[in-house]
Amino acid sequence: MTGHRPPAEDTTTDVVRWAAFSCVLVPVVLLWYGTSLAGATGTALGLAAVTAVCRILLRQSERGAARLAQEDRAPRRGRRHRSGTGARRGGRHTGGNTPVG
Repeated sequence: MTGHRPPAEDTTTDVVRWAAFSCVLVPVVLLWYGTSLAGATGTALGLAAVTAVCRILLRQSERGAARLAQEDRAPRRGRRHRSGTGARRGGRHTGGNTPVG
């Protein structure tokens, strides 16, 4: 398929496109119903600002999710990621499992 994008990118792009469309459509409808030009312009600017912030947050979230997915695929190495017979987990070890008494 030509121009096929991953599902996450499709979702984000679609949300941003619909938001941009509403930034144009809402002021037009407001003008149609008799709102002042200043009111419609203020609404358009407010919607554009909210859309820009949401776009930034969505992109940031995508990068974070991609980073987490990449870390999950990477082999774990180093002192904190050892496994096997000598591996220990955190916490206190006070003794055996038998009751004292």
